[in-house]
Amino acid sequence: QVQLVESGGGLVQTGGSLRLSCATSGLAFSRYAMGWFRQAPGKEREFVAAIGRSGTTIDYEDFAKGRFTISRDGAKNTVYLQMTSLKSEDAGVYYCAADPLLTVVVHTPEYWGQGTQVTVSS
Repeated sequence: QVQLVESGGGLVQTGGSLRLSCATSGLAFSRYAMGWFRQAPGKEREFVAAIGRSGTTIDYEDFAKGRFTISRDGAKNTVYLQMTSLKSEDAGVYYCAADPLLTVVVHTPEYWGQGTQVTVSS
């Protein structure tokens, strides 16, 4: 059974930082591209960042460039999202996702986590 379990969310002040983690199990981690999405209240879920199977190919949505960093650790079967300079509009539920293909994980990944809440206070 494939599981993606996010952690690291919480309450942070504007301008602060958080590191989200997504621990995976039940899949061959090295064979999957990984992604992060987010959903704010009343809005559709949107793509944040993705990383290819080897970790050398990375893609960010424009709002994440320069502030967010996605990375992966094959020894721990875990993908991370380091977020800095957080803004109020970054608040929402952040979801981890997995798919064998990077071109697919950015749109319709095969697997999803349950999400972790990020709250940004001013």
